[in-house]
Amino acid sequence: MDPILERYRSLEKKVSSYIPNLDAQRLFDAFTYADTAHHGQLRKSGEPYIIHPIAVAEIVADLELDIDSVVAALLHDCIEDTASTHEEIAKKFSPTVAELVEGVTKLTKMQFVTKEEEQMENLRKMLMAMSRDIRVILIKVCDRLHNMRTMEYQSPRKQREKSLETMEIYAPIAHRLGMQKVKWELEDLSLRYLDPVGYKEIVEELEERSSTHEEFLAGIQRRIEQRLAQEGIQCTIYGRVKHIYSIYRKMFAQNKTLDEIFDLYAFRVIVSDIPECYNVLGCIHDMFKPVLGRFKDYIGTPKPNMYQSLHTTVIGREGIPFEVQIRTWAMHQTAEYGIAAHWKYKQGMANEKLGTEQEFEWVRKLLEGQQDTDAEEFVSTLKVDLFADEVFVFTPNGDVKSLPSGATPIDFAYTIHSAVGNTMVGARVNGRMVPYDYQLSNGDIVEVLTSKNAKGPSRDWLKLCKSNEARNKIRQWFKKERREENIATGRAAFEAELKHAKMTLTAVTAEEVLPHLLHKLRCGTLDELYAAIGYGGTTASKSVARIREELQRLGRLQAEKAAAAARSLEESIIMPGNASPSELHGPVKPKSSDSGIIVEGLGNCLVKFAKCCTPVPGDPVIGFITRGYGVSVHRSDCPNAAPDRRKPEEESRWVKVSWVDSKLPNYKTSLELSAKDRDNLTLDVAMALSTAKVKVSALSARSMPDGHATISMVVEVKDKGELDAVINKLNNIQGVYHVARASGK
Repeated sequence: MDPILERYRSLEKKVSSYIPNLDAQRLFDAFTYADTAHHGQLRKSGEPYIIHPIAVAEIVADLELDIDSVVAALLHDCIEDTASTHEEIAKKFSPTVAELVEGVTKLTKMQFVTKEEEQMENLRKMLMAMSRDIRVILIKVCDRLHNMRTMEYQSPRKQREKSLETMEIYAPIAHRLGMQKVKWELEDLSLRYLDPVGYKEIVEELEERSSTHEEFLAGIQRRIEQRLAQEGIQCTIYGRVKHIYSIYRKMFAQNKTLDEIFDLYAFRVIVSDIPECYNVLGCIHDMFKPVLGRFKDYIGTPKPNMYQSLHTTVIGREGIPFEVQIRTWAMHQTAEYGIAAHWKYKQGMANEKLGTEQEFEWVRKLLEGQQDTDAEEFVSTLKVDLFADEVFVFTPNGDVKSLPSGATPIDFAYTIHSAVGNTMVGARVNGRMVPYDYQLSNGDIVEVLTSKNAKGPSRDWLKLCKSNEARNKIRQWFKKERREENIATGRAAFEAELKHAKMTLTAVTAEEVLPHLLHKLRCGTLDELYAAIGYGGTTASKSVARIREELQRLGRLQAEKAAAAARSLEESIIMPGNASPSELHGPVKPKSSDSGIIVEGLGNCLVKFAKCCTPVPGDPVIGFITRGYGVSVHRSDCPNAAPDRRKPEEESRWVKVSWVDSKLPNYKTSLELSAKDRDNLTLDVAMALSTAKVKVSALSARSMPDGHATISMVVEVKDKGELDAVINKLNNIQGVYHVARASGK
């Protein structure tokens, strides 16, 4: 018989073993369709490509999924790699199969690259596919498993890329779906390429000790079997050594040798019902000494992925600790195959799809988290929510809540309801008050204290909470309740970051540039950007970095330089008559300006105040003739105006300027305050500025790791005398040790 046809017959036999009334012709039609579509295509191994779809279908059949899933597995690469279409597959096999193939195709096209926006979009597609029909991701996990099994034929670079993607995305998803057997194999196969040296060391050491391991496992298994037989308990028992990646994590993450690993061995005892699980537990604890703190009851408190089992770690006469897991056969099926095992119980139920019930609430919550969140942060917090270790805590009523490891009472409050989090004023854990940054542990009983008079969440909570769900709900509150405040806060932070990056707001908001930048930032208007920065949807530094990238992409910076070089100075300076640049320093009668500045040698010209040093009346000043923006006025002590920093070819563009009576009521200038960090420092600064009766355009505070704080502010004053009075008031605040004008450094 043809080897490929023989492989198919083996698949058909496997599927018919759990689907009694199998439509064998439909399955064979799918095989022949895929074989024809992939005709002439080869795998990297040199095998005909059809071998891969058959292998994926075999893994799907091992999970005992329905016939639509097996057919879709056979066809899963047809839309991607052949001329087949969604419509054709829907017509030949069914719309359901076509949707499954289309869903897997989208996931196959995913490219996990370093660009955060693309990765967020790819992860979003995966979550959307999971929420619509969980079979899509089950087939994709099977597809990835076979690809990892044949990864030796790929290039070293591809091996590492795919292994890292598998370790970061697919193995954790298999875990969250409860597919422990698949998860372990994916992890071990990935480790083989990510750290081949560490992998080889563990494999070789396990092989050297294999006889010792087998002897120990057989001895313990025999003793347990004999004791349970005496108790009249029918069971199945088998022992194993932990899988390679689990050992690797303990050896390398905790710097341990194989001898120091606490639970290298694990035994499973499978019984018929739940009461017998607890009877077996009593026998195990009677036979061996239990290790305190190492017992977990996942039967009474199942994991979110439906995993149930009793776990206990004990020590025998040999002094070697080992873990015992006790479960029923139904629990064992769920533990091995997770949601794939649960799928069997859903078959035949009209209009029902996995992904619509409570077990998949976590998928919908993750999808909600993509809204109003910076892409990079979404990806990182998603990995915490979906892939990190979990803690299980209780409400006062005894309900179980699953949270990411390191979660705080803030995360717990928002898991209950948005309104609970928004009105939270404190929390008790196990009956005692705890701070907001308290890290919850397994088994904690958490009570949230709320108040109708609560002012809402603090911005600091965004740094304390661990879950994407909590961060998203806090941001939503600020977005809705504090829009004007968000815009003001965001604008101040944005302009400060522009200044730090040596960019001007004028350049960014130019009519021909702004639409491109807003599109890049995914904002409709500048106010939307300011608001997003204000409520924490993004940060000023990331926004400015992307603006710089976009300007460079457009060639804007280079184009501006070229245009400025070609543009005559007359475009920026309005001169009397037909004066030429060479006549700029000729004797022209000084003329006052609305800005309060006159420029020696020039009559009427455009004047702007340099943002690097923000001069005010009374400051010694000097001017610089810019290309395209008139005369820029600096303080004489500004580092950017220092004689030793001036370029020789630009010396003629430095001109004398002086103050005259101005029509402007006040001038903006920047101050930097340094102080010892303490409570109410920012409030005291604001009060001092209020009593000085000066207008504050922007104010931002930053705590430093060394216990100090820096406060930046932009104030509006009439002249240097009023500014000096403000500085004196600020210097008198408790803990302040330095107040200075902003410089151009």
